Amino acid sequence: MSTILTIIIVIQVLSALAIIGLVLLQHGKGADMGAAFGSGASGSLFGATGSSNFLSKSTGFAAAIFFAATLALAFFGGRHTASTGGVMDNLPATQNIAPAAAGSAAASAANSAPAAAAGANSSGQSNQIPK
Repeated sequence: MSTILTIIIVIQVLSALAIIGLVLLQHGKGADMGAAFGSGASGSLFGATGSSNFLSKSTGFAAAIFFAATLALAFFGGRHTASTGGVMDNLPATQNIAPAAAGSAAASAANSAPAAAAGANSSGQSNQIPK
């Protein structure tokens, strides 16, 4: 699936570059405006544009390819796998780590006093967030 998306993206970028190049090469209507005043060609300024030339047909073809690639990307990008649960369900399970046996008498005495004062749960799960 990744290869198909990469090919479609390459086609879309190439067609976009082709559209940019073809539009910049074309002779626009505004270029005739200077010649319209004083040369008597004002009828052609707002009149019929005539038959389309090779550049305008190529631009239309590149635009059709661009739109087809955009639709293909929307189709393939919108296909998601169904998730079975929330984000928190995908986290790894945490384990309670007991203090090490060697040298832990002072650490366990220090840890048990605040826990007993706070009325902690006997199963040792006082610091976990409930689901």
